[in-house]
Amino acid sequence: MQILTFTTLYPSAVRPQHGVFVETRLRKLVETGRVAAWVMAPCPWFPFTSPRFGEYGALARVPRRETRHGIEIEHPRYLLPPKIGMGTAPLALFTAMLPRLRGALAAGREFALIDAHYFYPDGVAAVMLGRALDRPVVVTARGSDLNLIANYAVPRRWLRWAIAHADGLVAVSSGLRQRLAALGAPPEKTRILRNGVDLALFHPGDRRAARHALGFTRPTLLAVGNLVALKRHALMVEAVALLPQTDLVVIGEGPERAAIEALVRARGLGARVRLLGRLPQERLPQFYAAADALLLASTHEGWPNVLLESMACGTPVVVTALPGITDIVGAPEAGRIVADATAAPFAAAIAELLAAPPPRGATRAYAEQFDWRSTTEGQIALFSEICERRLPAGRREAAGHRRSNRS
Repeated sequence: MQILTFTTLYPSAVRPQHGVFVETRLRKLVETGRVAAWVMAPCPWFPFTSPRFGEYGALARVPRRETRHGIEIEHPRYLLPPKIGMGTAPLALFTAMLPRLRGALAAGREFALIDAHYFYPDGVAAVMLGRALDRPVVVTARGSDLNLIANYAVPRRWLRWAIAHADGLVAVSSGLRQRLAALGAPPEKTRILRNGVDLALFHPGDRRAARHALGFTRPTLLAVGNLVALKRHALMVEAVALLPQTDLVVIGEGPERAAIEALVRARGLGARVRLLGRLPQERLPQFYAAADALLLASTHEGWPNVLLESMACGTPVVVTALPGITDIVGAPEAGRIVADATAAPFAAAIAELLAAPPPRGATRAYAEQFDWRSTTEGQIALFSEICERRLPAGRREAAGHRRSNRS
């Protein structure tokens, strides 16, 4: 089966961690040998590549074409004026990408289905493209695309339209499935296909050696994620202030860094809280293995893979209560869920976990149920069903016989 993966949320040579979970899911799908894919991951156009332009300069440096893990990726540009483009972003993507895809099809680069990730604007534009090119479209909801963007009137109308006209809908958690239902998605049209975790990359390793290499000498908490308001790093810092024998290491970068640093200084925690900035994914297992617990205090999430990564390394988690979070943290060996997202209850849950941590082998064993196999099989089944529905009756019957024989 030939598919086109369409998303702005995909890694590149310039931004290797951007949307790495989308890439990982696609890699696992292609590794089966039953699906072939190429990726169109558009970038907003920006004229200057200088680092002094920050994120916009980085976008301008993204290569137009590249190959990652044997998968071909195109990064065409589209016009998205900063700060004023939210309502028109789906049309901007559609207008820029339609001629490119028509040209690809004319040149013989066929695809049977569009596999879109992130509902707005990517999924909306993908549904438009599917209708223009007569190709079915499956859209995967990832988190803030529904939890945040759907709160705005114009994007919400676009989202409802795309939900009605997509051929298939995927949510990575039960919480996101509920959000899709609230926007009008029929239950039978939506499947939950959660993210998995790379159990080979994320494993317990030598904990003592990792702690020594990283200089962890006391109980150490870890936070991994972008430094943005929804992650509530301030809550973590306030909780650590109530745990005087505990350190906190923060991995990530973002606009909230200055505010977090100011809070650390104000609480006199400079010796106990370290902000390390963004690190490559291959370095994270060492930190997970060395830490005593991972913290996640977000106001909302889709499917936070950092929780599974930590647990796969044997490290339990403390997380605020989120829709669908029990899909991930569903047993005592996984960690603790805090219903009251204020500093004192969060600190109390951390202290309880540190006083009686689960065996690290049990935490790893819990994480092992979240491999990629079931998600990959679910994708193949969904894509096959949707493509077969588009076939004429005779060819559809033949395809059904072939599938029965394989099973």
